[in-house]
Amino acid sequence: MEARDVIEIGRQAITTMLMIGAPILLIALIVGLAVSLFQALTQMQEMTLSFVPKMLIIFLSVMIFMPFMLATLSRFTLELVDRIAGLG
Repeated sequence: MEARDVIEIGRQAITTMLMIGAPILLIALIVGLAVSLFQALTQMQEMTLSFVPKMLIIFLSVMIFMPFMLATLSRFTLELVDRIAGLG
C-alpha cells in the first residue's frame, strides 16, 4: 500500500464522518439558534428551555437519519474491506 492509498482512505473516512454527522449538527444548530432567539426575545433564561427542545429534536433527527447514516457507514466499510482483500 502506497502513501497515496493511505491518503485516499483518510480522505474517504473524513468525508464519510462529515456525511454522517452533518445533518444532526445542522439541525442542532438551527434549533439552538431558534431557542436562543426565543429566549432573547422573551428574556426567559430558563436552562431547561434551552436543553429539553434540543435533546428531543436531536433524538428525533437521529431516529429519522439512522437508515442514511447506517447505509453510508456500511458502504464505506465494505469499500475498505474490499481494498484490504485486494492487497492480499
